[in-house]
Amino acid sequence: MNTVELIRKKRDGKLLTEDEIKQLVSGFTTGKIPNYQFSSFLMAAFLNGLDKNETAYLTKAMLNSGTIVNLNSIKGKKIDKHSTGGVGDKTSLILAPIVAAAGINVPMISGRGLGHTGGTLDKLESIPGFKINVTLSEYKNILIKCGAVLAGQTKEIAPADKLIYALRDVTGTVESIPLLTASIMSKKLAEGIDGLVLDVKTGSGAFMKKYEDSVALAESLTQTAKAFKLNAVALITDMNQPLGKNIGNWLEVKECIKILQGEDPVERLTVISITLSSAMIVLGSKALSVEEGLGISKELIDNGKAFDKFLEIVKLQGGNVELIKHPEKYPKSKIHEFVIASKSGYLQAIDNFEIGMASLELGAGRMTIEDKIDPKAGIIFKPEIGDHIKKGAVIAEIFTDKKEKVDLVKQKILTAITIGSKKPEYVELIKKIVG
Repeated sequence: MNTVELIRKKRDGKLLTEDEIKQLVSGFTTGKIPNYQFSSFLMAAFLNGLDKNETAYLTKAMLNSGTIVNLNSIKGKKIDKHSTGGVGDKTSLILAPIVAAAGINVPMISGRGLGHTGGTLDKLESIPGFKINVTLSEYKNILIKCGAVLAGQTKEIAPADKLIYALRDVTGTVESIPLLTASIMSKKLAEGIDGLVLDVKTGSGAFMKKYEDSVALAESLTQTAKAFKLNAVALITDMNQPLGKNIGNWLEVKECIKILQGEDPVERLTVISITLSSAMIVLGSKALSVEEGLGISKELIDNGKAFDKFLEIVKLQGGNVELIKHPEKYPKSKIHEFVIASKSGYLQAIDNFEIGMASLELGAGRMTIEDKIDPKAGIIFKPEIGDHIKKGAVIAEIFTDKKEKVDLVKQKILTAITIGSKKPEYVELIKKIVG
C-alpha cells in the first residue's frame, strides 16, 4: 500500500499490520514520507486508537530505527525506572544511587522538562559541569565504574521517537495512550535493560489527570513490555500536589541531597522514592519482596552508602562534587519573597498544574523552545493537602531573578489553592500497582 492508503485505512478505524506500520515509520524517519502525511497518520491513530498489537508494532519500528544498546558484557541485572512526569518529581536522583548501591546496574536515559513538568536532565544540569550528553561508549564505562549512569537520549537510540515526538507536540496528539506507550517503551527497550519500574502519575499536576486514563496507560505500558519479554511493573501515584516541597532544578537537587543524607523534609517524597527503589531491587533479584527491598533502601540511606554513590555518579559525569557536599555555597537568586495566606482554614486542594506553570514563569522551565532555564529559580511550597493554615502564614517561598514576574506568580499560587473550613480526606500516595 502507498502512504495515502495506509492513512485512509487507519482513518476508517481498520487495523494496520506490522509491515504497514514499519513502512510508515521508516518512510517518515528517512524523509520519504513528508511531515503533513505522517501528521495525518498520527491524528488518525489519536482519534481511532491503536490496539495492543499495533502499539507493539509501532514500538518495535521506533526501537529498530536506531541502536539497541548491548549491556551483556556488564555483570548483573540492569533495571531502570520511568516516570510520566509531574511537579517536583525528583525521585530519579534519589532512587538511582540507592539501587546502584544495592548492587544493581541502573542505565537511566532521561528527558527534559515538558510543559508544566520538570525534567531530570534539567535538574542534573543545574549541577555545574554535570555532563548529560555522553556517547554510548562513555555510557557503558560510567555504568561499569559505578553501577549507574544518568544521561540524555543519544542520537543512536530510537531516533524515530525524537522525530515523531516533535511532530506530536505541534499536532495535538501528545496525550494518545498508544503513542505515549510507543514513545516511552522504544527508548527504554533500547537501553538494553532486564526490568523496568514505571511511575504513572495521576491528578492535576500529571499529563493523565483522570485516574482511569492513568490505569489505561499503565496497562498499555506493562502489556507492551510483556510483548518484548521485559519484566515491568507500574505504580500509579498521586500528582495532585507537588512531590516534595521544592520545585525548580537546583532546589530539587538540594532536597534530594537532604533525603540521601538521612534527613526527611517531606515524608511523601521519601516514601515514593524508596518504594520505587524497592521495586527495582526486587526486579534486580536483590530482594524477594518489596518489604525486603524497603529495608535495604532505608539501610543504604542510613549507612551513607546511597549518598556516597550519588557523589560517585556526579564525579564520573563531571559535576561539581563540592557543591553537592556543601549546597549552601550555590549561587542565590536576586529575589526571595514569600506568598502569604489570606485566610485561615484547611488546605483542601491544589491546582498542581498552575503551581508548575508558576515555577516556569520564575525561570525554572521553558515557556518556548528558545528559553534558557535559570537553575536557581523556583518555589518552596510549604503545606500539604489536609494541613491547617493560619491567616498570615507562609504558603510558599519564591526564588527568581525576574522581578517583573513576582506579583504574577504570587497571584498564581494563591489562585491555585483552595482553603476551606472542612478537613479533606487523606490523599492516597500509591493508588494502584499494575503488572
